[in-house]
Amino acid sequence: MPLQIKLGAITLDCPEPLVLAEFYQQATGLEPHPKSNADFAGLIGEDGLLIGFQRVDGYRAPSWPGQTVPQQLHLCFNVGIEDGLGEVEARLLALGAAKPDHQPHDEAEARVLIDPVGHPFCLVRR
Repeated sequence: MPLQIKLGAITLDCPEPLVLAEFYQQATGLEPHPKSNADFAGLIGEDGLLIGFQRVDGYRAPSWPGQTVPQQLHLCFNVGIEDGLGEVEARLLALGAAKPDHQPHDEAEARVLIDPVGHPFCLVRR
């Protein structure tokens, strides 16, 4: 029988937690954690899942798709068909995301973007 555990948090290393939390807050609409500060910031989902951002001195951005600096973590966000990947992508690019040349998926189904500090993440049409 599997353990009865539930994922409670995902934490990303970054140079400035409040700045990266603001990017993801604008991207997802998740609520900021009330105890967020310059060393650790968080966003809380309706289901209680916390996305955390912790300060790391000497942070090095992943070198996706290469592995000189491994990607460490890869988030995927579902996009409703009514929103359209192109519209969501454009909004995220305006917030500070980047789109790498290497796109391993059919762009009608998924797109890889890079957050402002280098973490790759996917937009997946659902």
